[in-house]
Amino acid sequence: MTQETSPAHPRPAPPAVAQASGTRPAVSVSAEPMSGAQSVVRSLEEAGAEVVFGIPGGTILPAYDPLMDSTRLRHILVRHEQGGGHAASGYAHATGRVGVTMATSGPGATNLVTPLADANMDSIPLVSITGQVGASLIGTDAFQEADIVGITLPVTKHSFLVTDPAEIPNAIASAFHIASTGRPGPVLVDIAKSAMQLPTTFTWPQEITLPGYHPVTKPHAKQIREAARLLATAKRPVLYVGGGIIRAGASETLRKLVDASGAAVVTTLMARGALPDSHPQHLGMPGMHGTVAAVASLQKADLVFSLGARFDDRVTGKLSSFAQNATIIHADIDPAEIGKNRAVDVPIVGDLKEIIADLLPELAREHEAHGKPDLGAWWHQIDAWRETYSLGYSQPDDGLLAPQHIIQRLGELSGPESIFVAGVGQHQMWASQFIRYERPNSWINSGGLGTMGYAVPAAMGAKVGAPDRTVWAIDGDGCFQMTNQELATCTLNDIPIKVAIINNSSLGMVRQWQSLFYENRYSNTDLHTGHGTRRVPDFVKLAAAYGCAGLRVEREDEIDATIKRALEIDDQPVVIDFTVSRDAMVWPMVAAGVSNDDIQYARGISPAWDRED
Repeated sequence: MTQETSPAHPRPAPPAVAQASGTRPAVSVSAEPMSGAQSVVRSLEEAGAEVVFGIPGGTILPAYDPLMDSTRLRHILVRHEQGGGHAASGYAHATGRVGVTMATSGPGATNLVTPLADANMDSIPLVSITGQVGASLIGTDAFQEADIVGITLPVTKHSFLVTDPAEIPNAIASAFHIASTGRPGPVLVDIAKSAMQLPTTFTWPQEITLPGYHPVTKPHAKQIREAARLLATAKRPVLYVGGGIIRAGASETLRKLVDASGAAVVTTLMARGALPDSHPQHLGMPGMHGTVAAVASLQKADLVFSLGARFDDRVTGKLSSFAQNATIIHADIDPAEIGKNRAVDVPIVGDLKEIIADLLPELAREHEAHGKPDLGAWWHQIDAWRETYSLGYSQPDDGLLAPQHIIQRLGELSGPESIFVAGVGQHQMWASQFIRYERPNSWINSGGLGTMGYAVPAAMGAKVGAPDRTVWAIDGDGCFQMTNQELATCTLNDIPIKVAIINNSSLGMVRQWQSLFYENRYSNTDLHTGHGTRRVPDFVKLAAAYGCAGLRVEREDEIDATIKRALEIDDQPVVIDFTVSRDAMVWPMVAAGVSNDDIQYARGISPAWDRED
């Protein structure tokens, strides 16, 4: 039998990338005798999987034997299941295909909880195959038994428990379909060891039937017309672009809308690269550490058109004070997101590529009938904000390196065709601010969950998916120590990622909050990794132990030469330990829970925009 949670998941059923998924069109495959374990491997092949990141163990071991014979699947042996999950996420993010990870039962499966929750928050198409104890042992507290379906219920889009080998092909086919359609997200397929050991016949389903799961892709024409009317008549319009645009593969279509509308554009942390930073209407990132121009434009807009964003608290600040005078249009593939946080005037449910495609001719008709709106005064105000409050940074007083300068040079020397993957914290924010992103899928990070340790394994997965691109993991010394063991995986599997450790010898973002809100009481944030004579660990020696090139930069005149040297090394992973000031802070900043009107441009400095007009 197959037990499953309802496709109408109680959490928002994480935007649509059906064209970019790893799922093949349904085909008929004649019944073939084989074991359940062979059926697992064959199903992954038929679903279009190319790479599996995993670790074998007792209950998943039956599947690893036929996996050895597969000529269509590449298995990469990771060093920790969490690393495998994040690697699958990085692969999916870089390619648009479904990422696949595999683990055994009990602790193997529970180690996937964080990557599943991370993928759920950021709408990453992921399929996790886990082994489970034999069907007769389920519920007996058997060795390495854990109810992983129950544990992950709140953090997956859908879950299956398979105890009948005949159900394996349908469960895996359905998992790939669910993960990659509608709002993408993670799907768990938990398979009892007994089901893998029993004989069965393999038949790939000709069609997938999932009662209750019918993602809406075509938007309602009346709502499209109303959105076009409002966009054509607004005096201070802003397009608020979220990661859904990238998941939908709608970046090119978005640019047409931007050019046609003349509206200002902000791209969230998950949408960096959806519109080139070089586009003159692009104001950068909004929110807690967004640009002043992006934050101010949302606060002063008379129309906010949200495209694949969810009005996250890190963008809105104090919700009741967010864009108070704006009419709100909210377009999203997930109906559960619309109106969840902010009341909406025009809701549009559908695939963003189809929404914008339908919107463009309606907007052109509005312009033809009534003329284009005069946005001169709006852009005059925006340009004043951009000029007065441009992104910048001060040189540290302690004589150590400015992390912002290092990250900016990484971007400039590597170029826009590179992929940049960040951990979580100050380095993540600086990477989102000081690298210019000119194309989608060039910026990968843990946005919604904020997972430390994400960068190295996700960069590994991204490099596997995009081997011809330079892939940088921009990490903090705290994040790096959580998952750096995956450098061994990179070395042994010829995955030459490059790691830039922004080493301030601290848990940097926590220390920043301690500076601002806890009177400089630095409780348990000193990591002892780079300042003074004691380095624990020494990252250059650690890199060498993992078979990587290890480099260190302590002087400004070494920065460019070392980055260029790293770019020239393509036969092994590279780790650069950049020793930076621990007193550097991320600005601008909106403190948690306060209004975006109270944004600080720098410490003690607030922009003086007119809040009455």
